[in-house]
Amino acid sequence: MPAGSLQQATIDLLGRAGWRVTPSRRSYFPTIDDAEIEPVLIRPQEMPRYVEAGSLDAGVCGRDWVIENDADVEEICALAYSKATVRPVRWVLAVPEDSPVKTPEDLAGKRVATEGVRIVREYFKKKGVDVEVEFSWGATEAKVPRFVDAIVDITETGSSLRANKLRIVDTVLESVTVLVASRAAASDGWKRAKIDTLAMMLEGAMVGREMVGLKLNAPAIGVEKVLACLKALRQPTVSPLSDKEWVAVETVMSESEVREIMPALKAAGAEGIIEYPLNKVIP
Repeated sequence: MPAGSLQQATIDLLGRAGWRVTPSRRSYFPTIDDAEIEPVLIRPQEMPRYVEAGSLDAGVCGRDWVIENDADVEEICALAYSKATVRPVRWVLAVPEDSPVKTPEDLAGKRVATEGVRIVREYFKKKGVDVEVEFSWGATEAKVPRFVDAIVDITETGSSLRANKLRIVDTVLESVTVLVASRAAASDGWKRAKIDTLAMMLEGAMVGREMVGLKLNAPAIGVEKVLACLKALRQPTVSPLSDKEWVAVETVMSESEVREIMPALKAAGAEGIIEYPLNKVIP
């Protein structure tokens, strides 16, 4: 499990997927209600190396750190969540607001600080731009312009960069959270089955975050008008009620769509509309 900024979001996602994880303030070994899993908290920056070496069977980290470590691991699935959003994070090239730099090429012969040295060197190599890339141990945004000419840092919303009066020049890389496994674990029958189950449940929990269940009653004679409001969905369930003049309709849909169709459902004669959250939706 990733320690640091992704830790709580990962614990919450595991909870929705069906695993109760309880961290300890003084231990890097959380408890989990599954005797077949032994969780350990590791910084995502170094997790791919431990998975590649087989010290860990599987891990949740950013795809960017797999690239940075050049780790030979198997990506089981992508999980589009981060600390604050469900969008991919971006590695961005940034300079002070008043910098004359407008393009990556303007940094030729300059110095760039970053935590992702391999990623940034490869980026400038592909562009044919010769720059000095130095490793940053943190507080990267504070290093321009006094110590370096530009930085490459991770951002979700860009708010921290704006607060530090930095301007984005280019996006170096987009990354999402991924579940990875060692080659040995992926080839082991029992471990692979367990990892695949974990992936299925986590993916279901990701889908469930964006979906809701919808139940309603509709006049049997005019039910087609109600179903027409749900035409983007596959076969909503329609069940008879004890009152033959009414039927029950149940479906699953995007939460953002419900607010758009609710007035139309009411106008079509739907009553007793219930919207409820979902933990998981398994395709």
